[in-house]
Amino acid sequence: MGLNHELDPFAHMHRHEGPLRVGIGGPVGSGKTALVAALCRTLGASVNLAVVTNDIYTTEDADFLRRNAVLPDERIVAVQTGCCPHTAIREDITANLDAVGDLVERISDLELILIESGGDNLTASFSKGLIDTQIFVVDVAGGDKVPRKGGPGVTGADLLVINKTDLAPMVGADLVIMEGDARRVRGEKPVIMTSLAVDPSAADVASWIREQLHEHAHQLESEHMHEVAQSA
Repeated sequence: MGLNHELDPFAHMHRHEGPLRVGIGGPVGSGKTALVAALCRTLGASVNLAVVTNDIYTTEDADFLRRNAVLPDERIVAVQTGCCPHTAIREDITANLDAVGDLVERISDLELILIESGGDNLTASFSKGLIDTQIFVVDVAGGDKVPRKGGPGVTGADLLVINKTDLAPMVGADLVIMEGDARRVRGEKPVIMTSLAVDPSAADVASWIREQLHEHAHQLESEHMHEVAQSA
């Protein structure tokens, strides 16, 4: 995510044992919680998953997911950070690690945990001690200048989602410019343009997560085989 080891002492780690941990961050109002809900509905029938939400003083995002019955209640854990979301997902990740540990202990054979950050700005990024891969969500309503502003979230996340594309005509945003700028500042890293109003399943994002699940399982298997070979 562009962090050095002094800021992120876990940056050198391989993927975590157990379920794939996907961090989902982005500014307030970009549609993170709605995207999480869509992913739960789309993946829930085929993937054993759970969710951790982060809010500063409330459990609002977790309550939204529970009200919409996207997963059984016991698969949704809320963290009240009491501080800037940056701190809880990057600098002092203890509360989130405890929430992940609780889910792994209670739910057998978890494959995927979605960890949603509280709403933050373009500098938000997750510690590699907490997650395996990161999605950053921005929305068209913020204007077509957002991707070219960059920031660690836009440039460093493993996947950038440009959300609410259906609003472009209403806010005067040029989707061609947004996508072009995003791909220019991100290089080879993927960009997905989406609208949950048009595609409530978030199919493209769900497909990307399925690819990450496959890669995660393959990498863990390779590391295990390497450890066995070394101990032989």
